[in-house]
Amino acid sequence: MLIKLEKTGRRFNREWIFRNMDYTFSAGQCYAILGPNGSGKSTLLQVLSGSLSPSEGRITHTTDKQIHSDDLFNSLSIAAPYMELIEELTLDELIDFHFRFKRYQPGLDKGALIDMLGFSKARNKEIRYFSSGMKQRTKLALAVCADVPLLFLDEPTSNLDSQGTDWYLQLIEQHTAGKLVIVGSNQPHEYSFCKHSMNMSSYKTV
Repeated sequence: MLIKLEKTGRRFNREWIFRNMDYTFSAGQCYAILGPNGSGKSTLLQVLSGSLSPSEGRITHTTDKQIHSDDLFNSLSIAAPYMELIEELTLDELIDFHFRFKRYQPGLDKGALIDMLGFSKARNKEIRYFSSGMKQRTKLALAVCADVPLLFLDEPTSNLDSQGTDWYLQLIEQHTAGKLVIVGSNQPHEYSFCKHSMNMSSYKTV
């Protein structure tokens, strides 16, 4: 998938979060969106994913044809701190629910995903009883292991310790080949695999 922004901007009330953004995200590449807290990284990710509309300019998503914004959700997955898991479901039930809407990557199934997480003893535990680190691992595994061409990650190692961070980087290395991956972060270890970067400060109005 290719994403092209042309003079794109987003504002809330009278405040422009970013403006005059001309940028192309190319298929199969990894990009880091950089900037301090409050700089608009999450807002840009929400615009790129179609959950927010741009306030000005144009954004297009293209594979072999242009994808309408109403259909974009079929082609992407996302893991972000502001996304909630259904806490009344067990891990087993949550995975089944998630993959009613997405396909597994080739070679993966529910058993492989639970093994990857290391949560075999917790598969029948309700998500509400998971630690914050376990919830974050679950979000990441569900997003990364879906068979979609576009992956968004916002502050992906939130609530992960050093062991969890190593697990995340291994997950990325093993399961994102051929995807367009866009990471919003101000922590270098979260985007160390990205060959491209853009800084939100370049698109602020004076």
